[in-house]
Amino acid sequence: MESATICERKMLRIAGLIAFIAAGFSTCVIVPSAYAQVSRENGNIKIATSPDAQLLLTANQITFNQDSETVVAQGAVQVDYDGYQLVARRLEYHQRSGRLKAYGDIEMVEPDGNRIYAQELDITDDFADGFVNSLRIERPDNTRIVADSAQRLDAESTTLTNGVYTACDICEENPEKPPLWQIKARRVTQNGKTQTIRLEGAHFELFGKSIAYLPYLVVPDHTVKRKSGFLLPSFGYSKEIGAKVKIPYYFALNPHYDLTVSMSGLSRQGFLAEAEFRQRFSNGSHTLRVAGIHQLSPGAFSAGSVDANETTRGLIASQAEFVINPIWTFGWDLILQSDNSFANTYNITGYDAVTQVSTAYLEGLTGRNYFDLRAYYFDVQSTLESSIAEEQQPIVHPSLDYDYTFEKPVAGGELNLNFNVLSLTRREAETDIVNDRYAGVKGTNSRLTGEIEWQRTFITEAGLALTPLFAARGDVNLLDITAPAGYTGPLTSDSTVGRGMLTAGLEARYPIQMTTDNSSHIIEPIGQIYARNDEQMAGGLPNEDAQSFVFDASTLFERDKFSGYDRIEGGTRANLGVRYTGTFNNGVSLRGVFGQSFQIAGLNSYSTPDLVNVGSNSGLETTRSDYVGSVGVDLPSGFSMTAAARLDKTTYDLERSDIGAAYISDAFSTSLAHTMVQPQPGYGSSTSRHELKGAASFRLAENWRAFGSASYDIENRLMSDNSFGFGYDDECIAISLSYSQTRDIDQAVDWSVGASISLRTLGDISFGSSPYSKPANSW
Repeated sequence: MESATICERKMLRIAGLIAFIAAGFSTCVIVPSAYAQVSRENGNIKIATSPDAQLLLTANQITFNQDSETVVAQGAVQVDYDGYQLVARRLEYHQRSGRLKAYGDIEMVEPDGNRIYAQELDITDDFADGFVNSLRIERPDNTRIVADSAQRLDAESTTLTNGVYTACDICEENPEKPPLWQIKARRVTQNGKTQTIRLEGAHFELFGKSIAYLPYLVVPDHTVKRKSGFLLPSFGYSKEIGAKVKIPYYFALNPHYDLTVSMSGLSRQGFLAEAEFRQRFSNGSHTLRVAGIHQLSPGAFSAGSVDANETTRGLIASQAEFVINPIWTFGWDLILQSDNSFANTYNITGYDAVTQVSTAYLEGLTGRNYFDLRAYYFDVQSTLESSIAEEQQPIVHPSLDYDYTFEKPVAGGELNLNFNVLSLTRREAETDIVNDRYAGVKGTNSRLTGEIEWQRTFITEAGLALTPLFAARGDVNLLDITAPAGYTGPLTSDSTVGRGMLTAGLEARYPIQMTTDNSSHIIEPIGQIYARNDEQMAGGLPNEDAQSFVFDASTLFERDKFSGYDRIEGGTRANLGVRYTGTFNNGVSLRGVFGQSFQIAGLNSYSTPDLVNVGSNSGLETTRSDYVGSVGVDLPSGFSMTAAARLDKTTYDLERSDIGAAYISDAFSTSLAHTMVQPQPGYGSSTSRHELKGAASFRLAENWRAFGSASYDIENRLMSDNSFGFGYDDECIAISLSYSQTRDIDQAVDWSVGASISLRTLGDISFGSSPYSKPANSW
């Protein structure tokens, strides 16, 4: 008999080998191991085990032979060591030859959940050489690797023979049925020295049929975070540029920066070159993009267009963000093109919008205090040589928003400071002479706004909530502008003007709660009154940031209902209404708001004309406003509905309505919205607007889904846009095919077909554009 110490050393040697075997063969695949204690050093796998780990070996029979220096365990062999487990029918360790052998229904489990199955195993104790027969590996991420055999040579390479990889579930009823997709290779070799995996005779199979073949492919192994090489290609087609095949190549230059170079072959226009350089710093990152082409067939584009008149085209773009400290962030996103439409025509990702915004910014955020400084340039991508749309857009230099709320109460209430600066230049006026609207004036307009506001809420013993408010605001405008031709409204000609607004207000709320055995209801009457001086130079200053305006239940209780700083609500105004919320024990909830606004004294800002006629036909331009209200209901079944309306104050005619309904379930989801707006001549709308929008997704079967959306102009009886398609998604693949049709501002119809295939753990392949995406709960 051997001494206990010798036995323990042999048993620990067996345990260490089991850990090496599990780690070694389970990492011989493309998918990385999740177990953090597995590492590689000089091409060799290293295992960090706990120094306090205990070995437990059980079997029907265990034999220690000192003469032959072997340990043999047979019959229901089970080994547990530091989270590693091995089960086999027979286990042998030959100390002289340094080999560990296992036979019969071998199963090894790693601490991270990897399961390794085999029928025969023979490995040296230095893990330099070894052999596994009938290998199967199952990972916690539901990926699987199968091979006829696996062999390890010279401590640095492992080879799988007839290897198969898939991320799909195996059919339980018919295990012999091929998975939805799988990759097969005659030989798979992982080289620890070069940190690569070489596939020979690789096939990609879909639905059991081989659809792609690569005689030879080399990819980085799991130990490599980044490695130079080709990325998945993409495909597309358009009438003007023809068929497109894009092949990207990735350069892993440094742990802190890399480069992707792409070459796209276009059947009608030649080759489009793109490059993207990315660099990370300790406090941020920067991305530089360049692209260019020498067009072979400019005549393929519409005659006289920018696309047809250019030959050599390109762009350079830069995007960055840096964290100065936990409070301040600085960044930019800029683009410079050779012409007005290159990025849009060639669909340069991230820069193909019709209006591409370049910006630089400085942001600060701490507690309830906010600082935002930005500059903007709007690049309008138009193919018309005569287009002045870009010159009509403002160059913003800069826009500043600063909001500061004092941490400690002032006179028992909340004190807030707000500043806004806007400075911009237009090279051409933006006009709509037909509707007498002038969205932008030519020249430079700069405005500085500062406001201080104090408010405090008192609650009486009866439950009445009273909130007094005091505010003071001042504006200074520096103007160097040219009055639009044809405009007859008020517009100051002074170069420097100032205005101010003092406000004293009071809000009263009296929430009344009512409860029953199965419900709870709160009815809250609300009244507000704000006493102010008249808006100075009302409508006589350029209006840049307060052009969008809708009076509805959501803005009823706003102190200033204008959307920006260029207009100010003046005079004395009262807002009266009631708010309701109700909840029921069965999960139903109700909500509603209804009210009206009154101009009590002073000049009504909403009745004074300005460059864009904001306030016209809004329902606020008279002493007594229109009625506004909204109601909503949410059901536990997944159904919800909202309805908002504005009613004429005298006739109760419907002036505007917005109705929406939605339903969500596992099998079916849909949404429907209808908007109706009566004519608003002052806003450039001489007819009623009726629009219906809908979207739906229906699960036809467990994995099949149909989806679609549409927008219909009821007034003009035409389909604005629509799309529909089909999708398949399961645990390993998502496939979609879709068709979409859109109509531009000139009523021209454009259509597209898109298809995409997403393979879990491998990547995506797409053609065209598809509105379908994988469900939120997939993968």
